[in-house]
Amino acid sequence: MTVQQIKLVRSSWFMFRQVKPAIIADAFYSRLFLEYPELRSMFPKDMTAQYEKLIAMLNVVIGRLDKIEALTADIVAVAVRHKDYGVQTAHYAAVGKALLWTLEMGLGNDWNAETEQAWVECYTLLSNTMMVAAETPQ
Repeated sequence: MTVQQIKLVRSSWFMFRQVKPAIIADAFYSRLFLEYPELRSMFPKDMTAQYEKLIAMLNVVIGRLDKIEALTADIVAVAVRHKDYGVQTAHYAAVGKALLWTLEMGLGNDWNAETEQAWVECYTLLSNTMMVAAETPQ
């Protein structure tokens, strides 16, 4: 990611930080399950803890985008856990689509092609690391 892309991701995420995390996570998961209802069974009935995990993970990743390699071991660990839950490579695209939709809806007029591309790069970096880790014998 470029310095400008990191700046765009961080500044747009800062706007989201002004919203109650459960609202963001609920919008994300609602969209994900609407488009991919088969994924709902992979999650607990009570999503409260899952909402918190999602937002906490995004906060950490976004905060360390300029030193993402320092998080590689943590990202790999998350990928391995996700594989144990039944996450498959195709699911990463579904999650990315729901994330971008959530960001676009939340940012409204502040969402533009440059911000979208920055988030695409961010998610691609994260998801590619996770997919490789999931496919690598531990």
